[in-house]
Amino acid sequence: MRAPWRWLRRNLVVVAGLATLGYLTLPNAVVLLFSFNDPDGRFNYTWQRFSTDAWTDPCGVADLCGSLGLSLRIALWATLGATVLGTMTAFALARHRFRARTAVNSLIFLPMAMPEIVMAASLATLFLNMGVRFGFWTILIAHIMFCLSFVITAVKARVLSMDPRLEQAARDLYASPPQTFLRVTLPIAAPGIAAGALLSFALSFDDFIITNFNAGSTVTFPMYVWGSAQRGTPVQINVIGTAMFLVAVGCVLAARVAGG
Repeated sequence: MRAPWRWLRRNLVVVAGLATLGYLTLPNAVVLLFSFNDPDGRFNYTWQRFSTDAWTDPCGVADLCGSLGLSLRIALWATLGATVLGTMTAFALARHRFRARTAVNSLIFLPMAMPEIVMAASLATLFLNMGVRFGFWTILIAHIMFCLSFVITAVKARVLSMDPRLEQAARDLYASPPQTFLRVTLPIAAPGIAAGALLSFALSFDDFIITNFNAGSTVTFPMYVWGSAQRGTPVQINVIGTAMFLVAVGCVLAARVAGG
């Protein structure tokens, strides 16, 4: 009995990590399993029989792929807007001294610290008072606003860790300010910018609370999933969820391989 306990003590961290990973991936495994289900009724909650019909026709449910395409468009535009604005703000906060800089640094963390429902209700009130019609543009503006803080935090941390001597060396070699930024500063800051962009895309695509308050009659994919849960969940939702999970895993593995 001593040998197994000795092995467990030596590999406790690995065992705990694998157990945590298994616990986190268990819901994804359930979604994958039930994407091959053929339920008798409207609800895909109990296993009936194996079928690949949903995989061969993922858009077989009305408005499902339309809401998915809308969520992808909003996520892409929100990622672009938040990444550009957040990167410029992060460089300004990290490189320049100005009045209220400390206050701005503190305010950056508010959207991440406060509950989403507070920002959702506040934005909805703002749009109503301004007479703005709810729809695509209100969702996009709201998503850019709450994604900004995450981009700024990621990019700012990267910028602050940069070695200023590299930029000084570029200027000593007669590089102009634009050349220094494009060939030295931007490549070094690129991992932080990419991390902020990926986080923004995931947050925007997945958001329900802020979207629900500011969407009006527009239906995104998370809102479609929530609505379908009330009247019957089609198997195609599991198919799309599984496909998204596999794409995310593929991107992570590709980045791992590319990074050596």
